[in-house]
Amino acid sequence: MPTSRLKEFLDAHGVKYITIQHSQAYTAMELAQSAHLSGKEIAKTVIVDVDGKLAMAVLPATRKVDLEHLRAGTGTSRVELAHEGDFRFEFPGCEVGAMPPFGNLYDMDVFVDPHLAEDETIAFNAGTHTELVRMAYKDFERLVHPKAVAM
Repeated sequence: MPTSRLKEFLDAHGVKYITIQHSQAYTAMELAQSAHLSGKEIAKTVIVDVDGKLAMAVLPATRKVDLEHLRAGTGTSRVELAHEGDFRFEFPGCEVGAMPPFGNLYDMDVFVDPHLAEDETIAFNAGTHTELVRMAYKDFERLVHPKAVAM
């Protein structure tokens, strides 16, 4: 089951979604293989420090965050990868590294790679390393209001 916070949020907004159980996976590409999905169908959430504030960079599993592109796209002076110690307690109910890309639930900005919008659905960690959620990308966009930034 997705984290209670995520499940309650999706259910309260009438979002149709499915959950997929899979063997334990720690990287986005392992997740894709374990769930029998292509890497471009899986959204990975990378926590970044944008001018001293934590934010989420959400991109296909097949891509890497280009911090310079993200910095330029956000119009900020500094973007760095956040260290696990900086955010490990920011996501109650989630396993470290398995947080869903719903920054609005954690008071974080969300920057999304436009490549994710090319598919009708988005799939992502549901708070654990053994389950993912798959839902319509348009619902994700409607609920999260991510800022599209080429990464």
